[in-house]
Amino acid sequence: MEQISIPTLESIKGLIEPLYQRLQNIESELQKMPKKRQLSKYYRAKDLKEFFGLTNNTIIKYRNDGTLPFTLLGGVYLYDANAIDKMLEQNKSNTGRRLFYERAN
Repeated sequence: MEQISIPTLESIKGLIEPLYQRLQNIESELQKMPKKRQLSKYYRAKDLKEFFGLTNNTIIKYRNDGTLPFTLLGGVYLYDANAIDKMLEQNKSNTGRRLFYERAN
């Protein structure tokens, strides 16, 4: 019959400790590195309608009155997701009132 050996707690710690130290070193080095700027994600009107329940008319109104910043590229309106996130954060209310309502499906 084959004998089974059970590792001791100390032997397991001996295996894990160097890995843990290495991970801490990697994390420390990563935090020192400059953060790369991620490319902005852009929404199209269909995304705004789906995510925020906006209508075409509301999107056009917000675009025309300057509420909704946009880029026009080849006849397609693009809306910077970072700018929209910032706008939502600035307009956040603690009263429970929502600025945009989800449309019923």
